[in-house]
Amino acid sequence: MKKFLHNDVFIGLVLSLAALGVYLLTLAPGLTFIDSGELATDAQTLGIAHPTGYPLFTLLGWLFAHLPIGGRVIWKLNLMSAVLCAAAVFSFYRLFLFLLVEQSAKGKVAEQSFLLNRLAAATAALVLAFSETYWTQSTAIEVYPLHLLFLALVLWLFLRAMTEHARKNESGRWWLAFAFVLGLSFTNHMTTILLAPGLLYLFFAGHGFSSGSWKKIVSAVIPFLIGLSVYLYFPIRASQSPEMNWGNPVSLERMLWHISGKQFRVWMFSSFDSAGKQFGHFVSTFLPEFGYLPLALALIGLVYLFGRSRKMFVFTLLLFLGCLFYSVNYDIHDIDSYFLLAYVTTAIWIAFGLSTLLLWAWRRGNGVKALAGIACIACILLPLSLNYRSVDESRDYAVEDYARNVLETAEPNAVILSYQWDAFVSAAYYLQLVEGFRRDVVVIDRELLRRSWYYEQLGHRYPWLIENSRVEVQSFLAELDKFEHDVPYNPGVIQGRFEVVIRSLLLRSSQSRPVYVTPEIEPEFVQGFRKVPSGLAFRLLADTTPINVSFKDYAFRPILKSTTNHENVKSMYAMAYVNQGIFRAMQGGREEGLSLVRKALALKPDYGDALVWLDRLSNTR
Repeated sequence: MKKFLHNDVFIGLVLSLAALGVYLLTLAPGLTFIDSGELATDAQTLGIAHPTGYPLFTLLGWLFAHLPIGGRVIWKLNLMSAVLCAAAVFSFYRLFLFLLVEQSAKGKVAEQSFLLNRLAAATAALVLAFSETYWTQSTAIEVYPLHLLFLALVLWLFLRAMTEHARKNESGRWWLAFAFVLGLSFTNHMTTILLAPGLLYLFFAGHGFSSGSWKKIVSAVIPFLIGLSVYLYFPIRASQSPEMNWGNPVSLERMLWHISGKQFRVWMFSSFDSAGKQFGHFVSTFLPEFGYLPLALALIGLVYLFGRSRKMFVFTLLLFLGCLFYSVNYDIHDIDSYFLLAYVTTAIWIAFGLSTLLLWAWRRGNGVKALAGIACIACILLPLSLNYRSVDESRDYAVEDYARNVLETAEPNAVILSYQWDAFVSAAYYLQLVEGFRRDVVVIDRELLRRSWYYEQLGHRYPWLIENSRVEVQSFLAELDKFEHDVPYNPGVIQGRFEVVIRSLLLRSSQSRPVYVTPEIEPEFVQGFRKVPSGLAFRLLADTTPINVSFKDYAFRPILKSTTNHENVKSMYAMAYVNQGIFRAMQGGREEGLSLVRKALALKPDYGDALVWLDRLSNTR
């Protein structure tokens, strides 16, 4: 056993497998909110994902999606996230141990047992593994599990290269490996750039600003570009017109737009108010993220580095602050995953804090040693126990059921216009294109209609849809081209033509197909139609069309979680019940209307509209 306790690969594998076991218990069985359906469809069909595209993730996802292990594609891809997060735990353990050993060797405690460093590194790795945001990445398909693995590998390889230089024993292999993996990391997620302040500082702090330093940077260009070459996937695959072809990056211009996330820049560094809001969110979630206690050790570790290794202190602080500065200036609601580098840096500080605590304890009596050991166990169990319930996705069917219900309650060959990306549109991509569920239904995302490439994708899948409104589409695209190429444009003209396009798509489609809109679609887009409640959407009928829409019911499994997204789904079910209840009551079916309103209240007891109509219908005879 002593032999295994001195084998770092064995220890890392044990930690990784322990984390994986927990991740499997909390793994989502199917689709989840936001990008789950879209990313799964991209992986299964080798499509082009939303900016920044994530080509390496897509290719790796394709391999997992086609593993001969049985089960649905979405489950295999959720499993990929668990496996990647567990692999990252192994890599972070090796990274933390390397840092601890290197710093210990520089001080007066070089003789201390490796056991203390291993214990500190292992504890810190598991604290990170069970921190809320890290753990959340393991439960369902996302690009961040692979990003986490790359963060660990890039930092480890860079620090190995720096150590090799400091020891005057430069073979160059660690440096070239770092450059290659850095390039690969960029092909998964562009926030790899957040490593730059820390890496550049430490590089020049160790190498100086000599000509040799610049030559070394130049030597990294070729392996970096080899790693970055995975982006060639974009023009190759886009030219084949896959069904998922976000941005259609066939040209250099479109590739640069896509890789740089041009369409999302409007939310970056938008205002001091949004930065303050995001910073407040980070502060409010930072303490519970790690289960409170480990953060005291992070503070000890930070103080230790300030006193013993000023370069490492500045390096880690730059990683933390660089990540925080960028992330709080990105005004999106699902911001937590952008704080991951800050959390990784915190785990580095925790590792140093634990090492300091353990070294101090081992110089005292057995009682103090026992307390230090208990502290290590507590640091692991606190985030594990406190975060389990909030992270657990193992019985979460909210998105799966909701998206199926929207599709299932539509008439054959229907057209649905929606702005419900998080709960419906993204999931519908997967259900239709991967599992073949209700492929007869045309799902149109209202917001994506603001992008020129989307008309190309719709035209590829539904030629009749774009052809029927070609004049309106071309008129809108002519104005949109000005906006996309940053030349002077008139926002009012673009918005006006945008509304005309949508009304045209709905009107022309309604002449031969049932047409629906989900409740959030604004009135200006449905002028000339009556909105009749039908399932979870509204059926659009021309003013002269007789009302003949039957009641559409839906079944769904209990929604056990109470996040904002889950509560929104409950609200959409409740709203649909109320809308259909009002409609039935107005048609003379008072009792049926009351029954539907009561169903809404069973879901959302405090739903205001349901309470109002319960009172109104109960007192109507």
